[in-house]
Order: sequence, then C-alpha cells, then structure tokens
Amino acid sequence: MRTSVSAAVAALVLGLAVLFLDAAPARAAAVFLEINPSTARPGDDVSLRASCTDNLTAATVTSSPFGTVTVQPRFGFLTANVRVPSTARTGDYRVSLRCRDGQTASATLHVVPRVVPSRGPATGGGGTAPGRSAPMLIGGGLTAIVAGLVLAVSSLRRRRLG
Repeated sequence: MRTSVSAAVAALVLGLAVLFLDAAPARAAAVFLEINPSTARPGDDVSLRASCTDNLTAATVTSSPFGTVTVQPRFGFLTANVRVPSTARTGDYRVSLRCRDGQTASATLHVVPRVVPSRGPATGGGGTAPGRSAPMLIGGGLTAIVAGLVLAVSSLRRRRLG
C-alpha cells in the first residue's frame, strides 16, 4: 500500500512540474541549401531545396556552372530544378544561397565526366542462355517430373493396399 501512495505522489509532482515549468523557446528555422543529387554529369538535371528564415519569399542561388537561379516557395521550402550545362567541366563547384534578409548558405555540386560504355558488362559465360544443351536440360527436367509422379502414385497405391 505504501508503494502505491509514493508512486502516485511522484507522478503528481512530475505532472505539476511539466505543467508549470517553462518549455525551451522555439528556435528559428535553419538556413540551408541541398542539392539532389549532389554528384551529376554534364547535361543532368539537379534539384535545389533551400530554407530561409522566411520561406514565403523567393531567394537566389548562384553557381558558376548554371549562373543565378531563383528558388520559389513550394511545400514549405524554396525549390527549383536546374540543368548542369553540357559544357560544364568536371570538378567541385560551390553553390550559394542568398536569402532576402541577407542570410547565406552553401553546398557543393560535384560534376563528374560522362562515360559511355564501349561494350556490355562481363557477367559470366551465359550458362542459362539457350543453346546446344537446352534440349538435354528440358528432357532431364521432364524425366525428373515423371519419375516423381510415378513414385507418388506407387506410394499412394501401397497405402491403400497395405
């Protein structure tokens, strides 16, 4: 009985503390810039997603490959889609966000060379491809199925007779 009274008093004290103590103040929204994907080839499209203190007004994003782009409010963030120019050289580029209130953020865009494969991947000898051994594999599979059916029928007949 004593344990349940002390537990009830402890719960009451904790509940009152939660009600009457001040909560931590809310923090301001973080200012950031995201590039997705952050690694792209010349000619690829990338998405920009940013956040300023006020996400209801547009901001500007600047980078040497694609120049200046305006990110517009959408779904609570500032977004835009840009294409990495096909003339962009490989390397790392700084992409900078400038909010209307003067706050800034940056991210890095990695431009990698476009590689065109000269042949298909080396994935093995093609053992599952049909060829000269296909009739033998099909015949062997059918023989195994027939043998299984014969054994099943014979075992059922033995149960009935025995």
